[in-house]
Amino acid sequence: MRELLLASGREPDAATSELLELARAAGVRVRTVERSQLDDATDGLVHQGVVAVAPPFFTVTLAQVLERAATVGEPPLLVALDGVTDPHNLGSIARTAEAVGAHGLLLPGRRTASVTAVVEKAAAGALAHLPVAEVGNLVRALGQLGEAGVWSIGLDGDAEVALADHPLAGEACVLVVGAEGAGLSRLTRERCDALVRLPMRGHVGSLNASVAAAVALYELRRQRELR
Repeated sequence: MRELLLASGREPDAATSELLELARAAGVRVRTVERSQLDDATDGLVHQGVVAVAPPFFTVTLAQVLERAATVGEPPLLVALDGVTDPHNLGSIARTAEAVGAHGLLLPGRRTASVTAVVEKAAAGALAHLPVAEVGNLVRALGQLGEAGVWSIGLDGDAEVALADHPLAGEACVLVVGAEGAGLSRLTRERCDALVRLPMRGHVGSLNASVAAAVALYELRRQRELR
């Protein structure tokens, strides 16, 4: 963090006071500015009178993500997004991925949202702990993961097998989540080692991308613990 901006005329509450103390203890400069300056800096995002100014988001390589899994001694559990353009969905998926202990999030260079202030807010701090790899070409990255022994499991509402029943669910894998509405692209679908669905018992035909990812990630975690 480079500096912390505080809206002028705002009486700090307990949470803000603690934040200011932590910033000063870490040597982070604290500046008081007009609230309009915070509005401009956040492009309309709700900021509650406090804004942290940070350097550009730091990404890692695919190899570094795999190294992280090896360091903690676990089979890789990764998440890859294919055309997820809603920043709130991206942030929510990152939050769940970190919560279940995933080792990394893969973002292709095209047709997928990148990490922004909106994404960071939706992730609620998860992106400070979850490595994010920009992989450029997702299909190629899935192929590289396959060579490293990581299976690609794509979510597809039309798949014949439910995730809970698939034999790969407890293995080293990357969960591939498709775009809102459109789902996985053709090339990504063809590259996945398995396509699975989530059981739908009600009248709603599909789930939001972030909700589907959350359900699937917890099922993958459950399968690992069973094995």
